[in-house]
Amino acid sequence: MSELPDHEPTGVEAVDRVLAEVTALADAPVAEHVAVFERAHEQLRRALDARPDAPGDLRGD
Repeated sequence: MSELPDHEPTGVEAVDRVLAEVTALADAPVAEHVAVFERAHEQLRRALDARPDAPGDLRGD
């Protein structure tokens, strides 16, 4: 298996945290992948649904 490159930071803390968790899957057993992807989906959905002026919004302001 080839090693995955590190993700490029987005500047949005909530999104960067999700990307780090997904990137770490390279070292995790396949049985753990579904739970990580489901959690990532939920966290990204919350970030997208957040008010634009809320901390951790996707604009990166």
